[in-house]
Amino acid sequence: MYTILEAHDVAPDVRRIRVDAPRVATHHRAGQFVILRVTPDGERIPLTIADSNPDDGSITLYVQAVGRTTKLLNRLETGDVINDIAGPLGRATDIEDYGRAVVVGGGLGIAIAYPVAIALLRAGNGVDAILGARSRTHLFLEDELRSAGADVKPCTDDGSHGRHGFVTDELAAMLDAGAEPGVVFAAGPVVMMKAVADVTRPRGIHTIASLNPIMVDGTGMCGGCRVSVGGRTRFACVDGPEFDAHQVDFGLLQRRNDAYRDFESTRDQQLDALDDCEIAGILAPVHREPQA
Repeated sequence: MYTILEAHDVAPDVRRIRVDAPRVATHHRAGQFVILRVTPDGERIPLTIADSNPDDGSITLYVQAVGRTTKLLNRLETGDVINDIAGPLGRATDIEDYGRAVVVGGGLGIAIAYPVAIALLRAGNGVDAILGARSRTHLFLEDELRSAGADVKPCTDDGSHGRHGFVTDELAAMLDAGAEPGVVFAAGPVVMMKAVADVTRPRGIHTIASLNPIMVDGTGMCGGCRVSVGGRTRFACVDGPEFDAHQVDFGLLQRRNDAYRDFESTRDQQLDALDDCEIAGILAPVHREPQA
């Protein structure tokens, strides 16, 4: 089991969870993820490692409560445990000296873009970080990226902070104004990543997307995470999760992600119908009672 060292909310339905996982922390590189089970009989879900500290053996995860498992995970507090964590998994981001890089994160994709931006900065790149959210309260990691040296450009759907509009509006404006990044990295909803690719493709800008398909085992055995890239079947858990965005079949990715939508909704509704005592019973194996 893996002890939660710290847990707190950073945005509506988004929680920052720092976990004691020294072996994962020692080997983690930007772009990699873990697969975890909250309880012994729970489902396995992938989460990007947003940060790691080999010195204290911790990894940091950002969790958005969108389904049964993530809602259960976000009920855990400091001192509770997570039953299983496997990782780091996936191929690390190819970090090079691009001169200037643009990192685009939408929604929870901000947590995926964050470690890539930090790695690019450490490699000597200038980094423009375009962050998108529904409103100012839904934005997170803005201050951390700015403190690290990124030029942060927030965008909100409601205009409450930064540009009123989509991340692609900001990206297109930058490029139209003469920006010439060596790479654009995108992480977020499928429709957002496709839109980013549509902006950069006619300009011939190398663009990388961090894909988010259904994933179970993280070793390429189940085939659930298969995606089509350049007409070839690839497995996001071992060949990715990052691929050339101009080669990704985003339509197929979206259809595959939607395949279990009704089942996921039913399971979510079943959890919402439980009272606090019943949910506490589910989490009993990973809940640590405070010491007297």
